[in-house]
Amino acid sequence: MKFLLTGSTGFLGSTILKALAEEEVYTLGRQKCSISVDLKHLPKELVLPKVDFVIHIAGKAHVVPKTLSEGNDFFETNVVGTKNLLANLENGRLPKTFVFISSVAVYGLATGNDISENADLLAKDPYGRSKIEAEAMIIEWAQKHAVKFLILRLPLIAGLNPPGNLGSMINGIKKGFYFNIGRGDAKKSIVLASDIALLIKNLSENVQSGIYNLTDGYHPNFAELSRCISAQLGGGGIPSIPVNIATILAKFGDFIGGRTFFNSKILIKLSSCLTFDDSKARKDLGWNPMPVLQGFKIYENPQ
Repeated sequence: MKFLLTGSTGFLGSTILKALAEEEVYTLGRQKCSISVDLKHLPKELVLPKVDFVIHIAGKAHVVPKTLSEGNDFFETNVVGTKNLLANLENGRLPKTFVFISSVAVYGLATGNDISENADLLAKDPYGRSKIEAEAMIIEWAQKHAVKFLILRLPLIAGLNPPGNLGSMINGIKKGFYFNIGRGDAKKSIVLASDIALLIKNLSENVQSGIYNLTDGYHPNFAELSRCISAQLGGGGIPSIPVNIATILAKFGDFIGGRTFFNSKILIKLSSCLTFDDSKARKDLGWNPMPVLQGFKIYENPQ
């Protein structure tokens, strides 16, 4: 099996690259890759290697845009970059299967339980909308060229030194300014990077096209997740504050604005359940992940 992997130097990409160590893998990215090029400026005439699977991870995430220019950068990276990659693959280098790493952000929901792949795509933020556009482009391209496609919609991803919201949570617990809201019983879908990598490693040439949510199936709540992190940091219990006090603090954060550590948007994230249904992946792909609370290691070596 031959693979072309974009985004191999990132958090998830590096985990997948490690899992494919025994396979023939070409990496594509701006630096430290076998093909060094920026997808935003990928020339159509560049000859890419002929592979069985393209795993497209490269993209912009984990940043809240503060200007129109920063918002547009999501589309330049996630949409234009994908368009350039697809156009280049038409040069006699069509893979058998194209795997796209997408996000549950496409649903545009802040709350909900067991959301399936059939839910409407309601994202209005630049990241979510750019993923919606990229997904649609890939599906149309794959059907036109008789290439199988897999779109994997991911929630929070756990693993060594995770970025984004999970990384911020770890940092907050480490510094002592993280707290749970009420009993911390709001559940979130989460999945181990190593399980995503294992799924991709074991993909069959006979896999059928489809769109799939991936989660650990357990959906830990904030109290469980924070205890798991705190234990690895050698800490004790996680403080909590009543919902009414948290609401007042959030309104104050809204008022002062800027880079406040707490506001109404963060309050909603910490106090609302948001889970996704992965039963389709379990049925079609043999998806059988480890519960995150069992396999989540925040650092390779104890701190």
